[in-house]
Formats: sequence, structure tokens, C-alpha cells
Amino acid sequence: MASSRRTTGTAFVLAGGGSLGAVQVGMLRSLTAAGVVPDLLVGASAGAINASFFAGDPTARGVAELERIWRGLERSDVFPVSLLQGGLGVLGFRRNLVDPSPLRRLLARSLPALDLARTALPCHVVATDVTSGEEVVLSSGSAVEAVLASAAIPGVFPPVSIGGRYLIDGGIANNTPLSTAVSLGAGRIVVLPTGYACALDAPPQSALGMVLHAVSLLISRQLRVDIERLAAQADLHVVPPLCPIAVGPHDFRCAGEWIERAARSTQQWLERGGLEQHDVPGELGFHLHEAVGY
Repeated sequence: MASSRRTTGTAFVLAGGGSLGAVQVGMLRSLTAAGVVPDLLVGASAGAINASFFAGDPTARGVAELERIWRGLERSDVFPVSLLQGGLGVLGFRRNLVDPSPLRRLLARSLPALDLARTALPCHVVATDVTSGEEVVLSSGSAVEAVLASAAIPGVFPPVSIGGRYLIDGGIANNTPLSTAVSLGAGRIVVLPTGYACALDAPPQSALGMVLHAVSLLISRQLRVDIERLAAQADLHVVPPLCPIAVGPHDFRCAGEWIERAARSTQQWLERGGLEQHDVPGELGFHLHEAVGY
């Protein structure tokens, strides 16, 4: 589980958010271009995917490769929903609605380092013990299995067995794991949130879309609570998430656009002195927009 790679300094903390994880790629592009490189990374769910990839190659070249992967993703690469799989889940013959095999193959062929203990920067992946509800921090061992566990949305993906424990989505215990970064000794924390679909013209039509949208709302709410709770324990800086977003976190069609928008907004935030400020971005608060079409 957790290793001895305890590091003080700056931590990047990457939240979950399904396909909205593409937003973090644009953030990483601008932060890296500005020479802002962390001493460690902490990620949960989709943020665990980006954290483990960037930790393996924390360079502009690594970000460019991560961007290439995100731009090529389709929903079937991550959420391959089938009538058979879904029906078996509903009838109680399976614990999950989605087959994790495509995501496992994607991670195995894409991650720069397949062992978390061998990444260029220390990387800590947050998951949840499904029986106790305890937060589990994975810092060594298979990066593929750790990320699969952290991204195992209950009912959508099956639990992942690691070290004799069955693990699910890190977001259940700690989706934007600021407290984990503090416990690892980070004095400065740069938070990379994904935001949420704040400009939908109607609720998501599918069960998967509804689950992921609800989770992204929960993440934003909990992040605001955690920032207030931990502000005195670390130097916190929150990169503003995108706003408005009119597509749910189960849809990958807008990944390229989100990357570009996030890169521009993060560069502007840096130019405004974002790393010297401690404001909670207004985009994290609940708000409404006119529907924005794509």
C-alpha cells in the first residue's frame, strides 16, 4: 500500500470527474510550460489516471502524449456499456454494469511506468475499501490495478482486489484528496479540479450519465468543504475549472476542446498571480447557465 516515498514540498492534487478529466490535461500543459512542477502527485478516480501518467513522465513531452490519448478516447474505451452486461448487473448476476477490460488494456499500453514505486515523481492513488469505507492510499505496486481500483465507480465497475482488500472508487472516501497530500507532508498544494456540467439543458438521459453527473456534483461540493477545513494546514491554490460545460462526464466528444480551453484559462490564471492567491474559484459553487450547445 503506502510506501516510504514520503516527500515534502508541492503537491498536485487531481480530482475525479469522468471525461472531464480532459480538463486537467490542459491545466498540466500550462503549469508545465510555466515551470510549475510538483514534488508529488495525489489523484483519485479520473484524476488518478492523469496523476499516474504525469508522474511517469512529468515533462512537456509527457503532457503532449497524455493529450494525444485523451483526444483519441471514445466512450467505448472507458465505459463500454452493453445490454448483456447491464442486464446481468440489474438481475444480480454481476456487481457491475460495465466491463473494465477495455480500460485495463488502455492503461497497460499507455502508462509510462507500470509500478507506482518507479514513477519519476512520487504518485499516490486514492481508493476506498468497499467493506470498511476506509481510504486506502496506493503508492507502490501495479499502477494499472491501482488506477482501476481508484476509478471503480460503485455499480459501474467491479471492485479491484489488491493486497487482500476489495477496493472501489477513491471518490467515495476522498475524491479530491487534499487531506492525503497534507498527511504526506505537502506544504503547498495545487488543486486541479475537473468542474461539473453546469450548463446542461436537461438531466442526463442514461443511468451511467446520471451516476457520473451526480458524482461530479458531489466532488465540487466536497472540494469546497475540504478547502475551508484544510486552509490553515497548507498553502492551497485551486486552478479554476472550466465554466460553462454543457456535456456530461460520460461523453468524450469534447475532450480536445476542453483541453484547449483549460490550457488558456490556466495560463491566464497564472498570469494573474494565481499561485500567490488563495481564493476559491466561483466556478466550484453551484450555479446555473443558459444551455450551451455544442
